[in-house]
Amino acid sequence: MSSSGSRGVRREYGRTYVVRPKGRHQATIVWLHGLGDNGASWSQLLDNLPLPNIKWICPTAPTRPVAAFGGFPCTAWFDVEDTSVDGRDDIEGLDASAVHVANLLSSEPSDVRLGIGGFSMGAATALHSAACYAHGRFSNGAAYPITLSAVIGLSGWLPCSRTLRTKMESSQIALRRAAALPILLSHGRADEVVTYRNAERSAEFLRTSGFLYLNLKTYNGLGHYTIPEEMDDVAKWLSAGLGLDRSRG
Repeated sequence: MSSSGSRGVRREYGRTYVVRPKGRHQATIVWLHGLGDNGASWSQLLDNLPLPNIKWICPTAPTRPVAAFGGFPCTAWFDVEDTSVDGRDDIEGLDASAVHVANLLSSEPSDVRLGIGGFSMGAATALHSAACYAHGRFSNGAAYPITLSAVIGLSGWLPCSRTLRTKMESSQIALRRAAALPILLSHGRADEVVTYRNAERSAEFLRTSGFLYLNLKTYNGLGHYTIPEEMDDVAKWLSAGLGLDRSRG
């Protein structure tokens, strides 16, 4: 699958892994991996969660040169120099990935709730998608095509944080959408790659921009990885927030 990405370069996406619901299909969530990873590892982890009513779509990012690695190519949703709210934003790359994610969700059944989640730069892409959804359009002005019911960011940060508030305040509809969108941010206090301060500041930027339905969950001693307790909390939050059946029927 390919898509035109940053600076007009065609970006080839890797393989997309799909975990089908074991029960009645009530929600579909696109889950985005971190830098240098792929969709396979997350699809296995998500398949083991006690969420039989969710279909998971785990795409693999294009391979591209990454500034943080001195231009060395690896799988990445956008170019990144600095994994923080103060880093330079690759808006074209973020938009290209947000478009790809929205396209993956746009053919889902109309009675199914839609969500986006991710880890590290996947979380940053999910939060960028949340901003595009609330604003009603991508940064390039194109209309955002789907309705989101949940956004999850593990060990991530908020890109384009400096312009978010102005963008949201320009429209009452955007503020209404932002206030009604459930967001779960989850972060380890011992994260050495994306510091915990970035999680706090991301939550602050989101709240002051109108994203009021936001939960920041903290894990003492957790570094830049995930643990079963964190994934259990994600499963509980999704079950409650999306009103999912507990049964497999």
